[in-house]
Amino acid sequence: MTGMKTERVIPETLLDMKERGEPIVMISTYDYITAKIADECGVDVILVGDSLAGPILGLPNTLGVTMDEMLHHTRGVARGANRAMVVGDMAFMSYQTCSEEDVKNAGRFVKKAGEHAVKVQGSEAMVERIRVIVQAGIPVMGHIGLTPQWVLEIGGYRVAGKSLEA
Repeated sequence: MTGMKTERVIPETLLDMKERGEPIVMISTYDYITAKIADECGVDVILVGDSLAGPILGLPNTLGVTMDEMLHHTRGVARGANRAMVVGDMAFMSYQTCSEEDVKNAGRFVKKAGEHAVKVQGSEAMVERIRVIVQAGIPVMGHIGLTPQWVLEIGGYRVAGKSLEA
């Protein structure tokens, strides 16, 4: 394909694209071959979401997904993505414990799985944890709105984040 961008997408790339009003293409994948196809099609960001719980692992929700399972799937995706930024979902309770453990777990994603950023779910309560991970040099993608890892607290799945106040 001619005109296809080949430079690795980094957080700064996404900010530049946003400023230019350029669409950012993002997809969730859980394996090498799907990531390779998405990457070759010009996808900008590939998310390895804990949503793999249902279709890949047969779990009833995302709470049972482990760090090791996320690392395993993210590693395959990272091998298939030459240009796209790979973002891995941090498993439930892998970033809600203490700042030191949060950074250690986020670092495992970068070192062992080859991803470029981690994704965490939460609200204002997570800001300090996110700050500590970013200060360690690891980009963080926040997830607001419907947050499946908080399903027990919110009492199930429901529409969320439809306004700035939400």
